[in-house]
Amino acid sequence: MSTPDVTVTVIVYNDAERLTRAVDSVRRQTHAGLEIIISDDHSTDATPAVARRLAAEDPRIRHLRLERNSGGCSAPRNRALEIARAPLLMFLDSDDELPDNAVELLLAAHREREIDFAMGAVQRIRVDNGRRSTWMPHLVAERRTLEGIEADPRLLFEHLSTSKMYARAFLDRHDLRFPEGIHYEDQLFSVRAYCLAKAFTIIPEPVYRWYVAPFAASDAASISNQRHKLANVRDRIHVQHLIDRFLAESGHESLREDKDHKFLKHDFRMYAGDLPYRDEEWLTAFADLVTPYLDTLTPGAFARLPRAERVVLQLIRDRRLAEAGTAARGLGHGVAPRQVTTDEEGRTYWGDRIPPTAWSRRELDLSDLELDTRPFPAAQFRHEITEITRGPGASVDLTIRTYDPALRLPVGPQRATLLIAPGGRRLHVAFRLSPVGPGLFEGHAHLDLAAASLPFQGFAGIRHPLLRLHHRGLTNTGLLLAPLVFPALTARVPHHRLTVEPEGHGPGRLQVRWEPVGVTAKVIRPMVRRVARPRVKRAARLLASALK
Repeated sequence: MSTPDVTVTVIVYNDAERLTRAVDSVRRQTHAGLEIIISDDHSTDATPAVARRLAAEDPRIRHLRLERNSGGCSAPRNRALEIARAPLLMFLDSDDELPDNAVELLLAAHREREIDFAMGAVQRIRVDNGRRSTWMPHLVAERRTLEGIEADPRLLFEHLSTSKMYARAFLDRHDLRFPEGIHYEDQLFSVRAYCLAKAFTIIPEPVYRWYVAPFAASDAASISNQRHKLANVRDRIHVQHLIDRFLAESGHESLREDKDHKFLKHDFRMYAGDLPYRDEEWLTAFADLVTPYLDTLTPGAFARLPRAERVVLQLIRDRRLAEAGTAARGLGHGVAPRQVTTDEEGRTYWGDRIPPTAWSRRELDLSDLELDTRPFPAAQFRHEITEITRGPGASVDLTIRTYDPALRLPVGPQRATLLIAPGGRRLHVAFRLSPVGPGLFEGHAHLDLAAASLPFQGFAGIRHPLLRLHHRGLTNTGLLLAPLVFPALTARVPHHRLTVEPEGHGPGRLQVRWEPVGVTAKVIRPMVRRVARPRVKRAARLLASALK
């Protein structure tokens, strides 16, 4: 056989169901001069049979089976590297796909000029709802060639090895292989590639389809979604130490702040969002693992974070673990703390005490948020449901507590409204919040979800009620946090099954789910979808214009 232009390695372990889809995406490439290596990490399901069938169907496919399971991605990739015949290499995971022209696009970048690797955009596809987005879009927005990572250290955030096509000579020259025996191997491999490359090209076109299952069962979750395992935390910290050592030994110490910022903004942030759902024992072990490493990071990396993220980090370092979980529920949503404390100089701090050290005071100082002076529509409050009781039909009775730490609301009853919009029209539920203490209000709302106006074709989806405050002609709308755990409440409304449940992730909002049933699900919705197709819409517009 003639030498292929590109070798694409598809790594797989016990994924017989999706392997064919991944390999077929390579077989469909518009550039046909390929070698495809299926590198099987000693699967125990039907994967070997599927791989043999695929190899029999296409002479470009080779099946490599490891003698024993390695437990990670590195060994299957490295073994394939040993037998790959092409001068350019790519990697694909068995649960993902390549767009049809991915190889052609990246190969063109290599043929345009001498580079060590080319990289393109990654399209993330949520398997639970089908939503598509671009991974780190600001980094791949335009075509450009960089002579070294120092030209744009933000690229450290794009640590996927699968979005790139590497020159084999570059990998061999630097003995660049995937570290075996550890998880998060992509991070170390990619940092080394970025730092060792003399030149690499970025193209804006999608070259990889990454299927993401954020709420998969724990036994089926990807490594990055197994954050509930302390071993997962330990692996991630271990890789960071290896990266730090490489930066120091390779003369790239100038990248340390950028790399530390990436760890805080991306790696730690992934765990921070889960903190409200962890018990005291887990939080203690997590703090034991992460705090020593946080103490090694550059101060500038912390200073580049939003204040809310710095607060969670410092509460962990100060061993105020329950408060860290409380603070984490507001990340990215402008949710206020329950309480703040002011010192003699007028500085405002998170919580019920003035922090004991200068560093803690700096990190927990909320003065820059201007909680007491920002315009009312942008003011920060905290709304929490303290009790949920089932009412008649599809209704629930909610006891709601609103925290006003900056004392923005006047003493006395406050007008409030619950808002939820499952079908375009909002359902408004007015109620009153009464003061029960300084900066603390409580009220009761009866939310009858059967009163929500649903479209003719029904509604399938999830909505989270919001809480709106009214003050002197102005309004402020914020999240409504629910108890993290409570029994799901189900009911029937016209043509739908309704479920009220905890969100179960993120801030933990009250979650309402509608599922069409009966004729609406089987007849009306499919009919509306057919009518709503672009071709039908165009025909309707043409007919309408002809009848004018």
